[in-house]
Amino acid sequence: MTTVFVSHPQSKLAHYFGDRATAALRDIAQVTQVRFNPTDTDLSSAEIAELAKDCDALISYRQTVGDEALFAALPKLKAFVRCAIDIRNIDVASASRHGVLVTQASAGFIASVSEWIVGVMIDLGRHVSASAEGYHAGRPVAPAMGRELRGSTLGVIGYGQISRYLCDVALALGMRTVVHDPFARIERAGLEQVGFDALLARSDFVVCLAAATEATENLMDARAFAAMQRHAFFVNAARGNLVDEDALLAALDAGTIAGCALDVGRAPDQMPSPRVAAHPRVIATPHIGGLTPPAVEHQAMETVSQLAEIFQGRAPKGAVNAAEAYRWQQAFGVRT
Repeated sequence: MTTVFVSHPQSKLAHYFGDRATAALRDIAQVTQVRFNPTDTDLSSAEIAELAKDCDALISYRQTVGDEALFAALPKLKAFVRCAIDIRNIDVASASRHGVLVTQASAGFIASVSEWIVGVMIDLGRHVSASAEGYHAGRPVAPAMGRELRGSTLGVIGYGQISRYLCDVALALGMRTVVHDPFARIERAGLEQVGFDALLARSDFVVCLAAATEATENLMDARAFAAMQRHAFFVNAARGNLVDEDALLAALDAGTIAGCALDVGRAPDQMPSPRVAAHPRVIATPHIGGLTPPAVEHQAMETVSQLAEIFQGRAPKGAVNAAEAYRWQQAFGVRT
């Protein structure tokens, strides 16, 4: 029989986990007790160690750090189950040394993030937020000539799951669509695979959806922004690490690009940085691209399903270190 700790802050539990997942978690036959983060803050490793002592598994909020200190302080922990796809702030090597199984959720936010991108492209092209802001402030608002998505060129950097969905939507809207991804072979009819520089030079909307790695750190730098058309817009729905924020602000100030929309940035929890979000040519939202009920429930319910499999001695699809997770193997009779 097992005890599970859920690390989500109280104010984030409903939005990022939900009642249905909570009920399903309590219904897992092997679970005898579920403990929750009683605070409204992201917990430190020491705080989690105190609250989750003697727990067998931890369901991790996306900001919860899985480091050496945490795994060393929880000698009975068998599984660290991430309710998110991004596991960059989990020290998987440390988890493996301590025999703890680490899992990650799959992307349930493909449609929601894609819709956010389409929404901000329309907003940028038709001056929606800028006009609304003027009216809210009581200023006279002059009608501005807009740009249709139909007939515009969309340049997508990275060709993962979100990109594939977005490209299908873009083609349905009548957009010319070019894609850059040196690690993918793109055979979808209607798409053109191009080099990075060619994409920047040809696109009316440049959408960044590449993975955050050492190779893509500051991918969008001063040289990249200088290669874009002056009327073009930049959209980042990937990670803040891909953008040199000083270069972005300089490009906006100089009119090198027409504007941008950001749902991510270098502030905590991948929020847009306040200094960038405050720029008059920026539309910024607080990392809400994947914040819709279907998207959140997908990951929360998948996390619960993963936990049920773990307690039955099966490695779920999202396991990243099953072969090294000896605590889990010994506790649940797993044979390797």
